[in-house]
Formats: sequence, C-alpha cells, structure tokens
Amino acid sequence: MAQVFTIAASDNILKNMFRLGGIIKKDNRIIAEAVATDGCETKSRTKKVLDCLNEICMELNLQVPIWLDSQIREFQRSSRTSFGRDSFIEATDFDFLEIQVLEE
Repeated sequence: MAQVFTIAASDNILKNMFRLGGIIKKDNRIIAEAVATDGCETKSRTKKVLDCLNEICMELNLQVPIWLDSQIREFQRSSRTSFGRDSFIEATDFDFLEIQVLEE
C-alpha cells in the first residue's frame, strides 16, 4: 500500500514540474544546450522562468542575459525567446541563446 502511495506522489510531482530548455547557437548550429527544472508549486511562473534561466546560464557558463521589452512580450506570447549578443554585457562567442518552456 505504501508503494502505491509513493508512485502516486511521484506522478503528482512530475505533473507539476516546470522545465525550461536553453540552446546556444552559432552559425545556425547548436553548440550547447541545457535543461533546468523547478517543481516548486508556490512560485510564480515568472520566478520559475528566472530561476531556471539562472540555472541554465550557470550550467552553460554564461552570464544572465538582459531582458528587453520585445523579448518579454515574445516570451509571454509564445513561451520562447532568444537573446542575441546585444542582451549580454560581455562579448559572446555565439550568435544567440534561445530559451523555451518545455513543460508547465
């Protein structure tokens, strides 16, 4: 009986998992990618996105990009956006970082 409860609890956790994927592209080729997850139900969607973006940037050894108004609107509309070189303070050796919500 306890085992069934454990499986049901883990299924519930998986249903509430937020996943954000990040891809670095250069010359139209993927050179690196990472996925971050957040299972906290009490966080807002914005907080989950920002926390996952921080995790992706840490994993890919990038600074966190600056969000421009156009990127915020695009992300709100389609759950994806890309950050070009102008979104980073330091020089980058790639064309852009694309993020997308994989699961909500």
